[in-house]
Amino acid sequence: MRLYIAEKPSLGRAIADALPGPVEKGPGWLRCGNGEDRVTVSWCIGHLLEPAEPGSYDPRWQAWRLDELPVFPQQWQLSPRESVGQQLKVLGALIRKATTIVHAGDPDREGQLLVDEVLRYFGAQCPVERVLINDLTPKAVARALASPRDNREFRRLSHSALARQRADWLYGINLTRFYTLSWQQQGESGVYSVGRVQTPVLGLVVQRDKTIAEFEPKPFYRLQALVRHLDTEPGSPIFAARWLPDERYRDHLDEEDRLLDEGIARTIASEVEGRPGRITESRFRDRKESPPLPLSLSALQIEAGKQFRMGAKAVLDTAQALYERHQLITYPRSDCRYLPEEHFSQGPAVMQAIGRVQPNLADAVSGAEASRRSAAWNDAKVDAHHAIIPTARVVQASRLTDAEQNVYNLIARYYLMQFYPAAVHREGRLTLAIGDHRFRATETAVAEPGWKTLELRQQEARGESPKAPLPRLQEDDPVICDSTDIKQRMTQPPQHFTDATLLSAMTHIARFVSDAELRKTLRDTDGLGTEATRAAIIETLFKRDYLHRDKRHIKATEKGHSLITALPEAITQPDMTATWEATLDQIRQGEGDPRQFLEQLKQQIQQYLNTPLAPEGDQTGTAVHCPKCRAPMRIREGKFGRFHACSRFPRCRGTRPIEDSQPQDGTGERPIPCPHCFSPLVRRKGPKGWFWGCSNYPACRQTVSDDNGKPALPQPS
Repeated sequence: MRLYIAEKPSLGRAIADALPGPVEKGPGWLRCGNGEDRVTVSWCIGHLLEPAEPGSYDPRWQAWRLDELPVFPQQWQLSPRESVGQQLKVLGALIRKATTIVHAGDPDREGQLLVDEVLRYFGAQCPVERVLINDLTPKAVARALASPRDNREFRRLSHSALARQRADWLYGINLTRFYTLSWQQQGESGVYSVGRVQTPVLGLVVQRDKTIAEFEPKPFYRLQALVRHLDTEPGSPIFAARWLPDERYRDHLDEEDRLLDEGIARTIASEVEGRPGRITESRFRDRKESPPLPLSLSALQIEAGKQFRMGAKAVLDTAQALYERHQLITYPRSDCRYLPEEHFSQGPAVMQAIGRVQPNLADAVSGAEASRRSAAWNDAKVDAHHAIIPTARVVQASRLTDAEQNVYNLIARYYLMQFYPAAVHREGRLTLAIGDHRFRATETAVAEPGWKTLELRQQEARGESPKAPLPRLQEDDPVICDSTDIKQRMTQPPQHFTDATLLSAMTHIARFVSDAELRKTLRDTDGLGTEATRAAIIETLFKRDYLHRDKRHIKATEKGHSLITALPEAITQPDMTATWEATLDQIRQGEGDPRQFLEQLKQQIQQYLNTPLAPEGDQTGTAVHCPKCRAPMRIREGKFGRFHACSRFPRCRGTRPIEDSQPQDGTGERPIPCPHCFSPLVRRKGPKGWFWGCSNYPACRQTVSDDNGKPALPQPS
């Protein structure tokens, strides 16, 4: 029996539609064809297996205890996911009967692992082939099925995915337990999740928030000379040239060469006003700009975020619906922006479909030149999957939601751009010397829009009038400065992240890497996470209360700031994670060893576990702590005067009056963890006197006797 295993049911149905009929439906499978030629199509439902929990390896690892770390399994195990256990049983029975298996997982790292791990779990012994399906239309699926490859060609991709899965497990399990337990000893509650991708992403947001909060605006001064040709009459057309700073004024410039001293600006203005000068450089040219490549998932998410203010997950979900439900676009979880050369011949059919799905693009389709070939068609740049483009399928626009229409329209525009001529920019530059000072005037205009007619422009509504072109002066032509203009500006902080800018930061992480040597080795495309996971990573940070939205901006919560402040810098910086991704890519290419990668990671984790978490705030043990949760307290002003309030407000509303003496309830002492659950102990007074109870009461009912104002805990032997 020939068995096809797809990654998900929708792909399984698409494969069955491309195979000869009739189709017989069964529980978790489809059977296609007649007689000896019958084949079976089945599917996974995402990951059917997941890494086993720590308690599956050793009962001691079931509980969260500092003295049981690290958790390093000797022999890795997988566990069936309960929600899809029935489908796993179906696949197991089919795999045992199969004579040939065709792996039809998605054409990426996770898609390869997802089916491979099922085959390993059931010990499949028969030959395994691999098909790469990027397009769910019947013709495209049929073409892919007709060109199977040996699955062994993709074993390195599977090794890379498996190394990533195990590394994430080791890193997340050990560091989340370690830092959560360490924080609980300091009076915090809840789980402090640490991940090799999510934590550096949170670090980016926290660092941006801090930069903005600590930013102090400073005035700077922009000096312009208003200049005309010396031989023209006063009142003739003039052009503005901006002053170019030089080393004489270095003490009065900031790191971006902005002039900070108004007096210097006025002195320069007086030295050039009414004075003659000459052109020292004259350069005018027409510059061609080729169309941008078709979209990858990250590029689509960034562009849709800018144009439609869609979140990363919303863009991915919408693209997935266009791919699976409507079959209007190719595989969306792609990190590639190039197309196979054989796809070029499909251009007319795809463009015709675009015009019917999006009638507002009909004129753009008519203006496209089907014979024009951009740099996008390049087999050498295409790996497992290609750029996201429309398919030749037609669906009425009324069947699409507004979000689906917007995303499809964006993908279609970038595809149509490949059949348009380059845009031509008219650029000019005049550099002039007036006395001892240099000035420069520039001109930029679009001479021939070409593909730019397809751009969606948010800025059109601003109504800015185009600048007048520069006069075509030549080198050594004489000029005169009629007047000067000094404008005061204020330095501006960077903007808070949005979905689009955070995704861009994750995609081009080299810009944020602090290590100069590492930054040199990273490619521009090395990033945090993958195309398929970035949206989920951001969403996870929201769910775990590390991030929150302020209108369209993304900011870190108090919990997020606290975590990043307390963690070692190496965990919060993107350097290590970017190196991970580069190493995983080397494994995929056969240039790296996954075992060595995991051993190095274990050593790194052990180093973190050997470094205690530095407690926040007062280190002397005499600060006042909250009577409810034992977090440090801050002095606040109220309508009845000053009082102590919990630093975790509004999550905790504990208060206490300001007292001259040390509080008797023990809140002036450093928090001491409960021996049962590690939440902080609180000193309480009962009918029989003082005792210590868990602040997590009633969930935890642990009590400890009082010994002269301190909990009577057994001393370690």
